[in-house]
Amino acid sequence: MSQGLMVLVIQIAAIVAVMYFLFILPQSKARKKAAAMLAGIQKGNDVMTAGGIVGKVRDVKESLITIETGTATIVVDRSRIVRVGSQTTTTGPSI
Repeated sequence: MSQGLMVLVIQIAAIVAVMYFLFILPQSKARKKAAAMLAGIQKGNDVMTAGGIVGKVRDVKESLITIETGTATIVVDRSRIVRVGSQTTTTGPSI
């Protein structure tokens, strides 16, 4: 009976390890990359919002970014930026 319990514990540990390496680790790496990209936004960068608006950064405040697009100027939350230049954030696991 003790040997069967040990096999079960090893199987559960293997499943947890696989889940960690397939889901949790890549997502935490993507989150860190996105945070670094958003922290590096500067005036003059080309950006795209989650809503698809593309423009140049005109002003950067703590959590708000002013974007100039065409003849319009909009203010968006920093977290709504999905692309800076050619860098793209990924919010889900990469496949």
